[in-house]
Amino acid sequence: MKDKMVLAYSGGLDTSVAIKWLKEKYKCEIIAFTVNIGTEKKDLSFIEKKAVKLGALKCVVADATEEFVNDYVFPAIQANLLYEGYNLHTALGRPLMAKLMVEVARQEGATMIAHGCTGKGNDQVRFDVSTIALAPELKIIAPARDWGMTREETIEYAKKHNIPVPITVASPYSIDENIWGRAIECGVLEDPWKEPPEDVFQFTKPVAEAPDEPEYVQIGFEKGIPVSLNGKKLGGVRLIKQLHETAGKHGIGRVDHIENRLVGIKSREIYEAPAGTVIIAAHQALEEMTLSKDQLRYKQKVTIDYADLVYNGLWFSGLRRDLAAYVASTQQFVTGTVRVKLFKGNCMVVGRKSPYSLYSFNLATYDKGDTFDPKDSASFIRLWGLPVKTQAQVQGFGGLKGKKK
Repeated sequence: MKDKMVLAYSGGLDTSVAIKWLKEKYKCEIIAFTVNIGTEKKDLSFIEKKAVKLGALKCVVADATEEFVNDYVFPAIQANLLYEGYNLHTALGRPLMAKLMVEVARQEGATMIAHGCTGKGNDQVRFDVSTIALAPELKIIAPARDWGMTREETIEYAKKHNIPVPITVASPYSIDENIWGRAIECGVLEDPWKEPPEDVFQFTKPVAEAPDEPEYVQIGFEKGIPVSLNGKKLGGVRLIKQLHETAGKHGIGRVDHIENRLVGIKSREIYEAPAGTVIIAAHQALEEMTLSKDQLRYKQKVTIDYADLVYNGLWFSGLRRDLAAYVASTQQFVTGTVRVKLFKGNCMVVGRKSPYSLYSFNLATYDKGDTFDPKDSASFIRLWGLPVKTQAQVQGFGGLKGKKK
């Protein structure tokens, strides 16, 4: 009986070529696995038929959009996960895909899993390390890391073996998409001096074509999780999709970025995350109102480490789990509503309210109703400045040295 291998199959260039290449190389049966985590235009039935036509024993398909939003996107929102300024969407999807692949491998009795990641990217780390954490007994194969073909040679290989792929030398973009965002690389984008062609964008309108009037949206949160849009309760998937369309219409969520990859190289990446951009901005504003200064500052430090762990493929690590528990604790009172203004590529928080707000009008106002006693400030300042005064008297400061004689 031949060994079985589960291949993460997207229907794109590398994984389509991989079916034939892996069968020849490893003399095994290929079980293709494809999952939808929020790609609107992903035709799972077409992908399933294509995989079998190319030589797969079978193709297992799944829609895990709800699981992705509830178990990966929502924790990312609570943590305000940004890596070098952009929303983590591809990095969030990979551990879920690896988890589902492991489940399929065990159900099918497979001894190997494979993915289409190259040796230059971050996804190879995310797939490999996630699999190691969940099923260390499985052998991991990365054909695009092993076969030594350039992108153009891979396209030629596909042509030679009559493998239909949605990529040509003229349009060689590598695209990853899920409900939380879209990532585009390769082709002309590899020249960081060239402006991205408009055809790389699908989620967002050019600013020049965005509406000439601003639009306001209200996002309701409960314990750091978005639960309503414009006063209407919505499930996570529907809320993100609706906000995705609204914000994208206003050209919000584009990022043109020189990124520091885990493998040590810089790459030029284009991202689109309309809903994510607005939701994270709104969530941060609500935290500013409901967390104490010390909580907010410390959480900002944790967020950086958390984002690095996710980006670096360590979702299933003990530290990531511990940080997630800390973040969940900080969200106990992050409940309220945030109003955001969308206009010409920008989103600006213009209003926020919460039953747990630490903002006190009576303490903040300079007008009638002020309950802050300014007389307390003089004594506070004397104590606050006492160490500075003592050091200055003994050691001098600002160019003055030593004690006065």
